[in-house]
Amino acid sequence: MNINKKWLSQLPIEKIISCEAVHGGDMNEAFRIKTAAKTYFMKVQPGKPSLFFDHEKRGLNEMAKAGVNTLQVLASGQIEGDAYLLLNWLDRTSGSQADLGKMVAKMHQYHHEQFGFGYTYRTRILKKDNHWNSSWVDFYVNQRLMPEVEYAKKVGRWNDYREKHFQKMVAAFKDYYAKNEVQPSLCHGDLWWGNVMFAKEKPYLIDPDAVYADREFDLAMTTVFGGFNDEFYAAYNRAYPIKPGLERRLNWYRFYYLCMHLDLFGEEYGNSVDQILSKF
Repeated sequence: MNINKKWLSQLPIEKIISCEAVHGGDMNEAFRIKTAAKTYFMKVQPGKPSLFFDHEKRGLNEMAKAGVNTLQVLASGQIEGDAYLLLNWLDRTSGSQADLGKMVAKMHQYHHEQFGFGYTYRTRILKKDNHWNSSWVDFYVNQRLMPEVEYAKKVGRWNDYREKHFQKMVAAFKDYYAKNEVQPSLCHGDLWWGNVMFAKEKPYLIDPDAVYADREFDLAMTTVFGGFNDEFYAAYNRAYPIKPGLERRLNWYRFYYLCMHLDLFGEEYGNSVDQILSKF
């Protein structure tokens, strides 16, 4: 995307010195903007309405209320048909995974009366239904899993083996939570290592897909692609102890993330989905 002077002049920033493209994830164009007084991080979605970043803005603000170190929402809107989100810039440093574990535990102790986040929004391929639900089983099965599976069927990435073991997994999930209560915790929603950074020697969480959910939903994502070490889990467990038997429970949450990748990227994630399902 070519950001020109006319486009930049419409931002609520004065005396811009430079604007350069930087890495900003899979979905967004991203830029570092410098003025004499401050440096900004800007995300842009070409051809999208200003409300495109509303979910991310709310997630960042909710995490900040919970005491999480995250980016500050400075401005958002639409310029020449492109949605933008303006945030503060952070320079990366090293940091402690123990501090990260304590911070994630603190976030998960920020609770709500119901599961969800209050509205529906569109992702790259799905509508994500975040309407409030008092039932974790109903929310997770019907507002998270089934839309993924229906999409996989639609694009020919589902088969009899997956259907059979998926139904067994759902039955095991329902059986467990019929007997075990879960409290809605504020979750990042996409807690892989790429959405963690350290700045000023402190941990930060970025790019949230925030939702009030079972906190183990977040913990499962930390195990899918690696990066989190024993110090993280030990510090988390000291701050907010985990019930025994976590490893088995993580599988029905790992499935969600891996099935989303199956939907997005195809059969290169098929074996990982099948390995999870084979456990049921």
